[in-house]
Amino acid sequence: MKTDSAAHRGAGRAPHPFAGPRPTTGGPVRRTLLRTALTGAAALGAGLGAARPATAAPHTPGTGPRPATPGEALNELAAGNRRWRDYRERHPHEDPEIRRTLTTAQHPFAVVLGCIDSRVPPELVFDQGLGDLMTVRTAGEVLDEAVLGSVAYGVLELGIPLVVVLGHQSCGAVRAAVEAEESGGRLPAHIQYLADEISPAIDHGKEGDARIDATVDANVRLVRARLAAEPDLAAKVDTGRLAIVGARYELSTQAVHRIA
Repeated sequence: MKTDSAAHRGAGRAPHPFAGPRPTTGGPVRRTLLRTALTGAAALGAGLGAARPATAAPHTPGTGPRPATPGEALNELAAGNRRWRDYRERHPHEDPEIRRTLTTAQHPFAVVLGCIDSRVPPELVFDQGLGDLMTVRTAGEVLDEAVLGSVAYGVLELGIPLVVVLGHQSCGAVRAAVEAEESGGRLPAHIQYLADEISPAIDHGKEGDARIDATVDANVRLVRARLAAEPDLAAKVDTGRLAIVGARYELSTQAVHRIA
């Protein structure tokens, strides 16, 4: 990430808020949202699919309005990752007043769909605090109905303008999928399900560790494409109220960069 934007002062639609994309290496998911279970009768009264303008929502005291556009949200994440890389974290929005305010409402500005890897907690690598991010984490960013419903809830019900699919260097789930395919063996219990979901992204043009590394990127692209193919999300993207981007975290440098 190479933006110098200050926290919560998005500079509009910067074309590449994250550091430059890595070189490229290379079907919609069926959606069934149980809306009553997700939102309750009160939220349903407003309509899950109703268009909600991406205007600045109320935010916690002393912090200003949340980022309200995809560009502003990307800039905020970029600034936070730069602080993380430079060891200048602010650890924002943790004080008692903020905590009290968050008992009655939340206004997160981004959904981050990331891996369960303990080395890549989104709130830390983007230096964000309570109420800033809605995080969904599965091994290898694997999508299922619960994950898809969670992402859709953040976008459609809370008006979040940005979804980031965040892969990372040395992903164990991706390695397991690649090695299982190469060996022809079966993984234990439910881990095979993860491998089966990742396997369409395996890059067969490379070998060894290079295959695993390239598959990390290809898997991010695949998950992002599946999300972008969802009609309700696609409609928001088409109007500019939502961006769905792929990104990758490097364990070696602590930097997040876009995946084209």
